[in-house]
Amino acid sequence: MSNGPVGVALVGAGVISGQYLRNLNAFPDVRVLGVADLDADRAAAVAREHDVPVSGPLGSVLALPEVEIVVNLTVPSAHAAVALECLRAGKHVYGEKPLALDMDEAAKVVAEAANLGLRVGGAPDTFLGAGLQSTGRALRSGLIGTPVAVTAATQSLGPESWHPNPEFFYQPGGGPLFDLGPYYLTALVSLLGPVIQVAAGTRRAREHRVVGSGPKAGEIFPVDVPTHVNALLDFPGTATAAATFSFDSPVNRRMIEIIGTEGALSLPDPNTFDGPLLARGAHDKDWRELPLSGTTASRGIGVLDMARSIRAATPHRASGELAYHVLELMTAIEESGGSSEFRGIASTTATPEPLPDDWDPYALTIAT
Repeated sequence: MSNGPVGVALVGAGVISGQYLRNLNAFPDVRVLGVADLDADRAAAVAREHDVPVSGPLGSVLALPEVEIVVNLTVPSAHAAVALECLRAGKHVYGEKPLALDMDEAAKVVAEAANLGLRVGGAPDTFLGAGLQSTGRALRSGLIGTPVAVTAATQSLGPESWHPNPEFFYQPGGGPLFDLGPYYLTALVSLLGPVIQVAAGTRRAREHRVVGSGPKAGEIFPVDVPTHVNALLDFPGTATAAATFSFDSPVNRRMIEIIGTEGALSLPDPNTFDGPLLARGAHDKDWRELPLSGTTASRGIGVLDMARSIRAATPHRASGELAYHVLELMTAIEESGGSSEFRGIASTTATPEPLPDDWDPYALTIAT
């Protein structure tokens, strides 16, 4: 088994790469060694900005023997192909969501990793932040009794007003369900366990959208996915959930509420790592804010947990199994949209272990 900090490379030098690189460079248990992109100049610029020693095409970072984990930040349509290339080069893979565009592609990635004795991890890792970890502690303590029902919603007019290249949000693998759904579904599965069946209704409000900012402002592009999704999810032996995912709403909402037999919780935005976390008893007249404990270190803590788990030979929490289950939920929700009939979910996943109370991303825990 190797010793010392785990070598990491990124593939995909787009908008989100900066956030990952800032965070990963601050974690002493990992070393960022390379940045890859189809655009070599962009990879080089990002590498220079973040003091990463190697940049170039994917092959240039896969050739680095010190790289053990590749963080796959490519567009959704490339997730599976890039993951397979990395696995076949002997690297563990941690990918941005979704794991793949469809279940066949995802199954190939998971099977290839198992055959090669390698790990797959997947975003989002927001459920490892202080807000949702504290939610889990509140549920396990029995604060609201037994969970009975969940209401969740993420609603906006879509990302084209602020993102300079929004087209991929409206292609397969995007839309509010595949773009924002993973945060909400991963949060719920991490708290309540796997889902056994789903049903949904879906709509697409407009056939085309307009880029609202940047050099392409005013360009018209097609919409190829549902932009408003209402879903029902059945968690066996516990709550049912009603969830809305929309890019068609002038009302901005980001919320999850869990109702229990003894009260309710209002959860933090699952696209964040912090609070607030609110609670109320069955007879309370108002919400009260609960104290939080845990990390608010932001994107990349799933990669760090994976790195530490590799060295400790323990399961990592933002696992390929969890990402695969969430992908099946989204796929089944989309498939159910035309009929509103329930679809059974074949996959399952273990509930991720809570992070230890003293888990500190900025501490050096891996022996050199």
